[in-house]
Amino acid sequence: MDQSGRAVARVTPGSGTLPSEHGQVWREYDISPYTTRVTTTQRPEQTIVDWILRETGYETWHGEAVAVLSANRQVLRVYHTPAVQALVADVVDRFLASQAEPMAFSLRVVSIDHPNWRAKAHRALRPIAVQTAGVNAWLLEKEDAALLLADLQRRSDYREHGSPHLLVNSGQTTAVTLSRNTPYTRDVVWRQELAGGFETVVSRADEGFVVEMTPLPSVDRKLIDAMIRCEVGQIERLVPVVLDVPTPAAPRQRMKIEVPQIVQFRFHERFRWPADKVLLLSMGVTPSPDGKGTGGIALPFGITPGRSDLLVVVECKGQPRDTGRNPAAGTREAKTYHGRY
Repeated sequence: MDQSGRAVARVTPGSGTLPSEHGQVWREYDISPYTTRVTTTQRPEQTIVDWILRETGYETWHGEAVAVLSANRQVLRVYHTPAVQALVADVVDRFLASQAEPMAFSLRVVSIDHPNWRAKAHRALRPIAVQTAGVNAWLLEKEDAALLLADLQRRSDYREHGSPHLLVNSGQTTAVTLSRNTPYTRDVVWRQELAGGFETVVSRADEGFVVEMTPLPSVDRKLIDAMIRCEVGQIERLVPVVLDVPTPAAPRQRMKIEVPQIVQFRFHERFRWPADKVLLLSMGVTPSPDGKGTGGIALPFGITPGRSDLLVVVECKGQPRDTGRNPAAGTREAKTYHGRY
C-alpha cells in the first residue's frame, strides 16, 4: 500500500478456474487408513506432506506451474503435473502399505576415542555417498555389523549412549537424546538494596547430543528411506572475565563472570539402503556426547578436549511380529530418551 492506504498492486479476481497450461491435474488421495492408526502425533497428515516435499523438492510447489498441496486427516489434495502426481502417489502408497504399523529398529549411538577401529573393519565396509564434510557412511552385512560391534565393545574407549531398540511408525520421527546443563555466572547487576551493591546473575548452558531418525520403508519393505539428524553441543570451558564494580563502601571491588566457550556439530542428511543391510555413520572426530575422550591426540599437561569418533548404527529389525519375540521385551516405543551423565 502507498502512504494513503491504497493498494499499489493491481489485483483481479481471475478466471475462477485453476490454470492448467502445464498439464496440471487434480487428484485426491484417501490417507485415512494411515492417519486413523497413528496416535503419536495430533497431525499425522503433516508427516505425509513433509515427505512429499522431501521427495519432490520445495521449489516444485513454488514455481511457474500453479500447484496445490493440502491435507487433512481424511484426504490429501494435490494439483500438479502428472509427473509430480506419480511421485506423490508413490509416497502415499508407502505410508498406506504399512497402515501405520510400527517397524522395529536398532539405533545405536557409540563414541570411540580413536578412529583407528577402521583399520580392522575396512574390508567389511562398503562406502556410500554422503554430502557433509568429515562424515563417512557405509553399508554392512548384518553378520559383519554384529562382529564389528562385538569388537568395538571390547575396547576400553567404547561408550554407548541411549537405548538401542526402538519402535517407529512409518514416516514418524524418533530421537535418542542425552543432555545436561552447566551453571555459570553470566553477568552482575546493580542492586541498591544489597550490601555489596551488585548481584551475580546465574544462567545455565545446555550441552549433550540428539540423534533423530525419520524412516519410511518402500511398499515392499525391501528398502529403507530415512532422514537422520545429529546435533552435538559441548562446553569446552568457561572463560573467566573480571569486572570492576566499585561502590562507595568498596571502591576496589571486583567480581568475576564467565563466558561459555561452546563447540557444536550439526548433521542432517537423507539415506536410502536395503533393509537387509546395516547403515553405519561416522560423524568424524567431534565433540564427545559425554565430554570424555581425546580424539586419539596426546595432549600436554593432561588436558582432555573431549573429542571422539561418534558412530551411529542403524539396523531394521522388521515389524515386531517378525522379530520372533515380544516387542515389549527389549524394544521400546518410539519417543525421545532423556538421559543424564
